[in-house]
Amino acid sequence: MSDAEGDEAPKPSDVGDEANAPPVSEKPYKIIFEGNKCIGAGRCAEVADNWEMDIKSGLARPKSYFIGEDELDENVRAAEVCPAKKDSGVIHVVDRRTDEEIAPDPHGDGTLSVDW
Repeated sequence: MSDAEGDEAPKPSDVGDEANAPPVSEKPYKIIFEGNKCIGAGRCAEVADNWEMDIKSGLARPKSYFIGEDELDENVRAAEVCPAKKDSGVIHVVDRRTDEEIAPDPHGDGTLSVDW
């Protein structure tokens, strides 16, 4: 994804606190969440234990931003069912080993599909 000025999309490895993240071997995936674009539909929390709805704000939030293989499928599903951003979602699941977006990946090329 590029903006009108030709700047490249941010690299997933540049987003979040990688310095304090668990080792990639333990948690090879991370969640990048555009919380400011969440519309509070709650579909993520319906399909994934890692997602919950905040009572005060009415918006979703992940319990963990770094996930293992055993949590991958449910978080991919959460990204896929999110209706925010006209069905492109605001939940992004990234493979930390390759720095590629796994879901929702609307561009089909692994680039991070954030709208910043």
